[in-house]
Amino acid sequence: MTIAKSLEFIYPWFMIQIAFTGGGSGGHIYPGLAVAGCLQRQGPCRIFWIGSSGGIDRSIVEQGGIEFFGIPSGKFRRYFSFRNFLDVFKVLAGFFAARKILKREKPDLLFSKGGFVSVPPCLAAASLGIPLCTHESDLSPGLATRINTRFAQRIFTAYENTAAFLSRKYKDRIRLTGNPIRPEFSKADAARGRAFLGINEGERILLVLGGSQGAREINDLVRSCLAELTGPYVVVHQTGQRTSWDLAPSERYRPYPYFTEEMPQILAASELVLGRSGAGTIWECAALGRPMVLIPLSGSGTRGDQVENARFFEKAGAAAVLSGGEVSPKALVETVLSIAGDEEKRAAMVRASAKIGAQDGAASIVREMISLLEEKTNG
Repeated sequence: MTIAKSLEFIYPWFMIQIAFTGGGSGGHIYPGLAVAGCLQRQGPCRIFWIGSSGGIDRSIVEQGGIEFFGIPSGKFRRYFSFRNFLDVFKVLAGFFAARKILKREKPDLLFSKGGFVSVPPCLAAASLGIPLCTHESDLSPGLATRINTRFAQRIFTAYENTAAFLSRKYKDRIRLTGNPIRPEFSKADAARGRAFLGINEGERILLVLGGSQGAREINDLVRSCLAELTGPYVVVHQTGQRTSWDLAPSERYRPYPYFTEEMPQILAASELVLGRSGAGTIWECAALGRPMVLIPLSGSGTRGDQVENARFFEKAGAAAVLSGGEVSPKALVETVLSIAGDEEKRAAMVRASAKIGAQDGAASIVREMISLLEEKTNG
């Protein structure tokens, strides 16, 4: 039975309503929108999103055509801060606001994509007896996911090893799905990417991704060894929207503050990608079979999730990783040039990357959500 037929079988007389939650960054929102889009393509359903009333959540979700409800949100910090005390009250306010929304809208299911804003809606759904699913994009689960899994009937993971970080009592609830990727990436056209950039077919492209706000470490590295990198490649550099950048564009160097809807096409046109190892970036690269050089965010300001993600892709053969003391202009040049000069090595990295990216995370998650709705109906 197809997903669409399952939807008709479960709810033949009225429309399914599914609530989504998650936010704080595009990395938590875009994968959720991929799942929402997959649901909408399968059958009639109403989808709405509960996210932070501040920040970027509303604009991204509403641009995706999804109804949005904002709630107060507090952040769970891993270091001592007086703001942790103040944010306890924001979390409580978020819980009551989310509970009011869920009680009024009466969704059949809540899907959480994680992030600190997802905890109050998940707690509210549990208090109302609404079935809950949660997805973790990183290899090791964040604090929000660890809280949400206590109440979830389905726990979706991108990596098989993630199960080892969770309590064994959740074993029967865990499903390996991969990461949901927006369909624009699977349909990306390299020729359109080259046309946008104004780069001819014969030129090789190194895409440098510094994130929406820029990555100072990566930007400084590019500045230090630009002459070497532009030997084999035209360097296309996303510098960050809030970054003041003074390197002038040239035939071999193309800086841009930020890419939006053209990102899939540019990624498809690139031979090699240099960047951080946030879950969204590396899985979007994998969806297009792109080899990567990863410089994960590390140190006291992170829980180490990017290092874990990067090492997984490195072990699989899809990426080269420079981390901690390994990071230097010399090491970066050697790594990039070794990949650029070895066609066989690049081909192996392409195959390894594409193998990871072949998982259809959104469709896998939707199938499990339908299964959970069937259980609810039969119960």
